[in-house]
Amino acid sequence: MSELQNKYPTLFSKIDEDIDELRYLVVIDENYEDIDDEEADVFDPNDYNYLVYITPRVSTALGEDGLKELYTELENREVFETFLASEEDLYGLKSDLSEEEIAYKILDIAEEIAKKES
Repeated sequence: MSELQNKYPTLFSKIDEDIDELRYLVVIDENYEDIDDEEADVFDPNDYNYLVYITPRVSTALGEDGLKELYTELENREVFETFLASEEDLYGLKSDLSEEEIAYKILDIAEEIAKKES
């Protein structure tokens, strides 16, 4: 059992794959100014220094209602300096945390939601 499976047992109970890397659950990219970027009009790099994509594995594990609860909780708890969900699985946020720390914060909340729905 991987470290991630130990940390998020309820979430992983709903995922049928062996996953041992964060990037297969949550993809976090630094947001920088790119004229050709289709997200530039939504996520200004001055306001949102990271783009976050919730992978289909996590989306499926949480279900539609759980995914809505995830972005609502991330916004309501004010975990990040700024936060915007442009789609149910695509977020912009501003934080001084590392990409790994951001992923763990998001997965901590996803695990709480998965436990409530079990």
